[in-house]
Amino acid sequence: MTPQRFSATFLIETPLEPTRVAEVMAGEQSCGTFTRVHGETDELRERARARVIRVDELASVQRPSLPNALLERKGTPGPWRRARVTVDFPCANVGANLPTLASTVSGNLYDLGEVTGLRLESMQLPASYRAQFDFPRHGVQGTRTLTGVAEGALVGTIIKPNVGLSARQTAELVARLCEAGVDFIKDDEVCADPAHAPLAERVPAVMAVVRQHQQRSGKHVMVAFNISDETDAMRRHADLVQREGGSCVMASLNWCGYSALQTLRRHTPLVIHGHRNGYGALSRHPLLGMSFQAYQTLWRLAGVDHMHVHGLQGKFAQPDDEVVDSARDCVAPLTDGADDRVMPAFSSGQWAGTVPATWQAIASDDLLFMSGGGILAHPDGAAAGVASIRQAWLATREGTSLADYARQAPELARALAFF
Repeated sequence: MTPQRFSATFLIETPLEPTRVAEVMAGEQSCGTFTRVHGETDELRERARARVIRVDELASVQRPSLPNALLERKGTPGPWRRARVTVDFPCANVGANLPTLASTVSGNLYDLGEVTGLRLESMQLPASYRAQFDFPRHGVQGTRTLTGVAEGALVGTIIKPNVGLSARQTAELVARLCEAGVDFIKDDEVCADPAHAPLAERVPAVMAVVRQHQQRSGKHVMVAFNISDETDAMRRHADLVQREGGSCVMASLNWCGYSALQTLRRHTPLVIHGHRNGYGALSRHPLLGMSFQAYQTLWRLAGVDHMHVHGLQGKFAQPDDEVVDSARDCVAPLTDGADDRVMPAFSSGQWAGTVPATWQAIASDDLLFMSGGGILAHPDGAAAGVASIRQAWLATREGTSLADYARQAPELARALAFF
């Protein structure tokens, strides 16, 4: 990779020669098409064409992973050959244009008639190109500063029930959660601006109790208000949160889009909590979509500060190693020397009992550890739920088993017995 080119690595499956298919990919996503056209001079190709850097063939399979009507019409037989392909692209083809960057490394590649599977696995950017895009405004250290949590995992929770609470009821719940000792509270992704609790009412009501708690305790609890909406509305919602003394807004990344997130990032100084709901549609098939490394690269270029990674031993379909890799991706700089780490947000089925696996996997507590039921369903109440999680982190950091630590920590003992 040179300062003038970025690269992407793909996993492909095809009954054809993989090297030939790689060249089709490079042409389709730069200056070419299925045949050379008038005006596609040698000079233009030299300047603008993507290049195949590497093709590593893997084991073949006897059945295609995905249907392909073109290959079926042609009667193209197997075996279906798999390969890992790296292609690099001229930065000048794209410029500082995030939607076009996403189109270049994915776009029509998923529809190519030559493949029965294609997955974008990773992206590598030169530092000078990465610098043309947005950076997180706060990231890991800024989130710690705003919440006053200098060390240790940030303990967070989610408003439950997900929807249905009025603005007043939401504020009452937030007051209880603040008293329980959480560092972070977020809306659920399905609750943004509902008729029963519109943001115009919910934000002032919630922030009133957050300010009261801060005046009493000196601690600012970060609340991520879900402002997912069309772009102008998101800007208005963010302005309301800022006026009320809030520090964070949340957006459903896949449904708001790259351009909306870039606009929001440039508009507001608030922390942007990036929720990845819908990512499973891009990731769950091993020969389709994109890996989290590529996914989070694109969203970090939009300037988000937090990224969801799901949770270890959680309630969703992702295996633990995928969760671990996702968290490590979040705290790895996109390029050498870049200060662009984002805070990984662990959620889904998390409670005190999943803390040891989290620590053992990533050996870091630069993370948001969010627990809904693990806090709100604790048999002794939310404060005991928060205490049990903090006790689990202390035990794990000390190298003590949860069972041993629970002998002196009744909240943890109750959690272990209940969950």
